[in-house]
Amino acid sequence: MVKVRAARPAEAEDLTGLVMRSKAHWGYDAAFLAACAPELRIRAGDVTARRVVVAENGRGEVVGVASLEGTPPRAELGLLFVEPSAVGQGVGRLLYRDVLRRAVELGVRRLVIDSDPHATGFYRAMGAVPVAEPAASAASPAAPAAEAGGTALVRFEAAPVPLADWARAWTGGGRAVHLGNVGEFNAQFADATLDREQRPAHHYACLAAFYSPYPAALVLPRPVPRGWTELVCRQLGWTGVEVYDGLLDADPGLAEAVRARPALAALLTGSGLPLVPWGRTRAFGRLAGRPWRDGELRYESKSAAHGLFGRILADGGHPGIVLPRQWRVDGRWAAARMLAARTRAGESTVLKSEHGVGGSGTTVLTPARVRAAGGARAVLRRLPRGPLLVEEYIGGAASRGDEGPRDLTYDGFVDEAGRAHEVGGAVMEVADGCYRGATVGPGVVPGWAEKSLTAFGAAVGRELADSGYRGWFDVDFVADGTGRLAPTETNLRLTGPSIAFMVAARLDALRGAGHLVRIADRVELGARLPEAQLDELCAALARGCAELGAVFVPAIPTGAFEPAPWLGVLVAARGREVLDAAEAWVRAEALAVGAMFGPS
Repeated sequence: MVKVRAARPAEAEDLTGLVMRSKAHWGYDAAFLAACAPELRIRAGDVTARRVVVAENGRGEVVGVASLEGTPPRAELGLLFVEPSAVGQGVGRLLYRDVLRRAVELGVRRLVIDSDPHATGFYRAMGAVPVAEPAASAASPAAPAAEAGGTALVRFEAAPVPLADWARAWTGGGRAVHLGNVGEFNAQFADATLDREQRPAHHYACLAAFYSPYPAALVLPRPVPRGWTELVCRQLGWTGVEVYDGLLDADPGLAEAVRARPALAALLTGSGLPLVPWGRTRAFGRLAGRPWRDGELRYESKSAAHGLFGRILADGGHPGIVLPRQWRVDGRWAAARMLAARTRAGESTVLKSEHGVGGSGTTVLTPARVRAAGGARAVLRRLPRGPLLVEEYIGGAASRGDEGPRDLTYDGFVDEAGRAHEVGGAVMEVADGCYRGATVGPGVVPGWAEKSLTAFGAAVGRELADSGYRGWFDVDFVADGTGRLAPTETNLRLTGPSIAFMVAARLDALRGAGHLVRIADRVELGARLPEAQLDELCAALARGCAELGAVFVPAIPTGAFEPAPWLGVLVAARGREVLDAAEAWVRAEALAVGAMFGPS
């Protein structure tokens, strides 16, 4: 295993030899190398002054060298050279990330890199951004590699940042144990709209990989491909992540399955690390040694959340928020009568169950759809049994004269001390009432919505804290046609957007600030693949996205083994155009995998 350590002055001559061998790897002629040698020499006095570190393999051999030069807030990547025999083994990546980490600790906010054209692909893959400023001369010591003949170098920059404040508060800034108890969380509500076998929940449990920016262990109900966890760790710079999967054959709940294995339970709970679930349950409370508070999840109910929203708005102070009317109906025929009356009046309606996730249990009905279905009673007969809420449909954003987002969400959490923390806002993709994905990052929430969304989300967080809730929450909104937001529900658990926030925080700390991250719940595959071929596809998608300047992370691999195969994915980039292009390319490549089997 390769590790990074501080260089020693006595190593200066040997390090100079490594630098020259690394430069020669690019095929430079002897004359040019001789001309570069004085500039590239490392002297004993440089080791401390230039903050030189080395990469050392398990045999104690030095296989790479890097330096961080200059004073905050601007510094330079002065050296980054890898022993030719170690090229392609991740040494350069390890050294680069170490430089970025040390830059953060020093207070550097602008890291300048003058790259040889041969190395531009590496720096793009590391997240550095090309800039138009002139680079150093070909023989400059600030150039990790230089092309013979004085060819201009390419200047890159990175913006080192520490882990986001909210992310440090979420897990204390350290690693955590992630418990993928999605099915256990859903089952406690016994909602008729949720699959009894919880098959979707067990797929979504794979998102446990991303419950915090850097996990120590993943605990999963079903087996997951080993190639998946290895690729995720590589993409997000994780090491030493333990995976405990395949714990459930039937469904006593994941927390109970862990408790039934005393050695595993002791290992997980005795590690001293935070234990992070998808959502709170009574069984999780027993596992974590955390008292269960009756009514803690009462605002997971859509009618209770609606009441909470109404109480907040009754105090005034939120002019950018409008609350849709909602009625709880007694029985299906009462719901049918109300739906029929609203249809005759030309009004669209939203039917909701008390609980449900990802849009399950939510049906949007226009008058045309009701008539096409054969009337209100015919519509109701096709819906799952259970209590129903009838809600006013809030019109879209068309009258604002823009193509702005329709569905937004605010994410935050309440810590164990009862303090509410803001994470941020996101834009969701919702089709026919069903959640399909979300995008987070700087500038995603439009300016007209940001203030209202943040203020109301923070008010909900304070109310949840006062009610005794502890954990992650979000507030979902739809935009009306006048620039106002209508809150529709609150979720007292992690969600798809929260996963995107975690990955954005990790990538910003790992690669520099400014990442947009999109989570797409369902990317259709053109064919079911054996596990080895799925690994190959995901690796190819990661390489292709890197060439576009984006990052690909497979989020839900197990859907690939369903009869109608699919993947959940995360895509990140620093600009919307690259992000959109990368997502479109991933979808096209995933769908095209069926072509390898020929015509059906």
